Amino acid sequence: MASPFVDNIVDLGVRIVQGALRRERVFRDRSDPLAYPDDILLERYRFSSEGIRYVCQLIETKVSNTTKRSHALTVAQTVCIALRFFATGTYLHSVGDAEQLSKNTVCRAVRKVVLALNQLLNVFVVFPGHLPTLAIKEAFYKIAGFSRVIGAIDCTHIPLNGHIGEHEADYVNRKSFHSLNVQHRQYNTCDHQMMVTSLSAKWPGSVHDSRIFRESTLGHLFDRGHFDGLLLGDRGYACTQYLMTPYPDPQTPPQRAFNVALSKCRVRIEMTFGVIKSRFNCLRGLRVTPQRACEVTAACVILHNIATIRGERAPAVPLVAPDLVDPITLDFPTGRAVREAITTQYFG
Repeated sequence: MASPFVDNIVDLGVRIVQGALRRERVFRDRSDPLAYPDDILLERYRFSSEGIRYVCQLIETKVSNTTKRSHALTVAQTVCIALRFFATGTYLHSVGDAEQLSKNTVCRAVRKVVLALNQLLNVFVVFPGHLPTLAIKEAFYKIAGFSRVIGAIDCTHIPLNGHIGEHEADYVNRKSFHSLNVQHRQYNTCDHQMMVTSLSAKWPGSVHDSRIFRESTLGHLFDRGHFDGLLLGDRGYACTQYLMTPYPDPQTPPQRAFNVALSKCRVRIEMTFGVIKSRFNCLRGLRVTPQRACEVTAACVILHNIATIRGERAPAVPLVAPDLVDPITLDFPTGRAVREAITTQYFG
C-alpha cells in the first residue's frame, strides 16, 4: 500500500504535466481608447470622443470582427489605431508600441479602416459641395467680391518613401523627390469652408497640374456645361471660360484688383491642404506603394471633411509658402473674354 507522501508526489506530478499541456491563456488588458478627456483624444487621434464614435458607427459593419476569440479588437480600438497612424505618420511598430499591439495587428487595423472609408468617398466628397450652389457662390462673394465662384482648385504633393515600382521616374517631381501629385481622387477642389469637394490622388508627381484637371472627370463635366459657376486656379492652369486664373502681367487698377480678389478666394485651397496635412501627419511622407498611398490619402480627406462637418477642433497650421508652379502661358480666347467681363463689371 502506497504511503500518503508518495500519493501526494504522484498527484503533484500529474498536475504539473496537465498544466504544461493545458497552460492557462493570459490576455493583455486593453483599456477603452475613449476613456480619456477630449484634449487627450484630440492630441492622439485628431477627433473628440463623439467624433470617434461617429466614425465607428459609419464603418462598424465593415471593420468589426466576426469572432471574439483571443480578445479580438473592438470597433473603437480598430478605428483609434488607424486614427493614431493617420495623426502621427509614424512607423507601424511605433503605433503598436503605443497601443500595446503587434505591428501586424496595427497593419491589419489600418488597412481595414482605409478600405472602409474609401467606400464612403462619394458620400463625403461631392462637388460643388454639401451646401446649395447658390450658398457657395454667395459665401465666396463675401470673401472678396468675386462673383459666380463655386470652388478653388490646386494640387499638392504627397511624398512617397515606399516601394515605387517599375515606373519610379514618373513619381519624381520638380523638387526631386518621389510624390503623388494630389489633385484629389477625381479632381482637386474645395469650397469656402475648406471642405474638399473633389479628389484625384492617382497621379505621379511629374504630371503637370493642368493635365490632371484636363483629363479628370470634373474637367470633362465642365467642358460639357454641367456646372453653372467658376473655378479659381493659379497660373499652373490655362484660363478658360469656367476656370479663372490671374492676369499674368496686370496693367490697370481693375486688373490688379481682379488678381487680388482671385487670390483671396483661391487661397482657401492652400489653407485646406495645410489643415489636412497638419491634422494627418502621415501625408507628409507615406512609406507605402503608390496604390496604397492613393487609398490612405482618400481616407484622410474623408476624415477631414467629417471633422469639418462636425466642427472638430482643427490643429494649428504653420504659415507656408505656396508651391511653385510652372506657369501656363496659354489662355484660351473664351477664358480671356470671361476674365475681362468680370474685371469690367465687378472691379472696373
